Amino acid sequence: MAQQPARRKRTPNTGPPPHPRQNHLLAALSPEVQERLFPYLELAELPLRALMYEAGRPMRHVYFPTDSIISMQYLMENGASTAISVVGNEGLLGITLYMGGESTPSRSIVQSAGHAYRLPRPRVKEEFNRHGELLLLMLRYTQALITQVAQTAVCNRHHTIHQQLCRWLLLSMDRLSHNRLSMTQEFIANMLGVRRSGVTVAASKLEQLGVISYQRGMIEVLDRARLESFSCECYRVVKKETDLLLHYLPQRQVIAHVEEIPTVTLRQS
Repeated sequence: MAQQPARRKRTPNTGPPPHPRQNHLLAALSPEVQERLFPYLELAELPLRALMYEAGRPMRHVYFPTDSIISMQYLMENGASTAISVVGNEGLLGITLYMGGESTPSRSIVQSAGHAYRLPRPRVKEEFNRHGELLLLMLRYTQALITQVAQTAVCNRHHTIHQQLCRWLLLSMDRLSHNRLSMTQEFIANMLGVRRSGVTVAASKLEQLGVISYQRGMIEVLDRARLESFSCECYRVVKKETDLLLHYLPQRQVIAHVEEIPTVTLRQS
């Protein structure tokens, strides 16, 4: 059963909490808007696999991740699931609340543990209805998220597991301040909606090519340039649209050259 996010409890040995401005959308707001919103932000600790939103359940908060990544998934009647988008420090979780709905048909699960600041639903709607800065940023972010969801659907239908894994790793790394991701192959398979064996083969190829290192559930990207070159066009489409709409994000150059993943001989386990 998925864990639930919890309000962070400070202890003497705990380091300083993340600042709301570690979320790039919140950082892009003017001091005036920040002064209006920040007093109502609540810091939440998000453990791995914490269930943020359940399909059909009322949504009471919008979450602004600082150092965590949240996966939005669609759950089938037979229990199978597929990730349709990832949300990190570039934006927010909970677009339904300001788009006119109170619930969502998808569920949201923490795929990389960390923190997020949450804003209660009444405050979200109050600020949104001012038709000011937050409205514009939220709508632009929503358009970027729609692009990601649409491109993910295309990628899942037309591209190989190897390409999907590269795309997913790149989207995840774009939302972290480091190049390491704590993740089991089983969880990755659930994210992509594929068999675990397919993820094992794809990850092993990338590891033998020196692109990633995978040990004890920890993935480290060693060669981002080659990872980008192995990815399909879907990552570049999403990245280009995100950079265009979310002008406040740190810019990262995208590799134009596309390289085929060469055939390698897998090690025998």
